[in-house]
Amino acid sequence: NGNSPKYVKDWVTWGAGPRASQYLVMAAKTRSIIQGRFTPNIDDIKASMLPVLRHRIITNFSAEAEGISSIDVIKRVEAEA
Repeated sequence: NGNSPKYVKDWVTWGAGPRASQYLVMAAKTRSIIQGRFTPNIDDIKASMLPVLRHRIITNFSAEAEGISSIDVIKRVEAEA
């Protein structure tokens, strides 16, 4: 994607698809309801990112050579959100 940060372009071979976005929203909504809120916020999204996305993002050889995992990429995206 042309809008992706450089590190994503450099390290990710396969990104999350449309269903991942749907599950991320569902997880954030569920978390907000569990915490007694009717509307999710950015903290709900951030808390849901790792469990929803870690198995959907595949890093490439460059990332592996640098010791970067899909979890590292997700945490960096989360930190920049």
